[in-house]
Amino acid sequence: MTDGKTSAHDTTNDAEGRLREGYDSVRETASKVYHDAGDKAAEVLDASRETAKRTVQSLESNPLGILVGGLAVGVLAGALLPRSAREKELLAPVGKRLGETFVAATAAAKAAGQSELGELGLTKDNARDQAKGLLEGVVKALTTAGSAGAKAVSQKPAA
Repeated sequence: MTDGKTSAHDTTNDAEGRLREGYDSVRETASKVYHDAGDKAAEVLDASRETAKRTVQSLESNPLGILVGGLAVGVLAGALLPRSAREKELLAPVGKRLGETFVAATAAAKAAGQSELGELGLTKDNARDQAKGLLEGVVKALTTAGSAGAKAVSQKPAA
């Protein structure tokens, strides 16, 4: 019976030893995972801080980009959101006035540009005449060069 008790006691001790080893192994693995996760979290935090700093610097160095982006978002939101009857009632005269002003400004700019070009002598007729004269000059130069080349080929070299 002593052998049975000793054998049971040894088996219990072996099982207890294996349990302790397994427990220690799990504890070490969990500790390692915990510390690795903490390290990764710190790396991600540092990277996000650096990205935020670069973003702020970029925004500070290019405020026009922010303005254009904001306008684009506003236009997109305005296009997607339906207008109410009250908005139509209040904004219709403003839109009409803006459209008329734009048409008038475009016409004035066109007239001023044409007038300025006319004063410089740059009209359609003058441009056409200049292009015609240029083309005639190019044709004359090519004809002269061709004739000179043909003449040079037909002459016998002095021997």
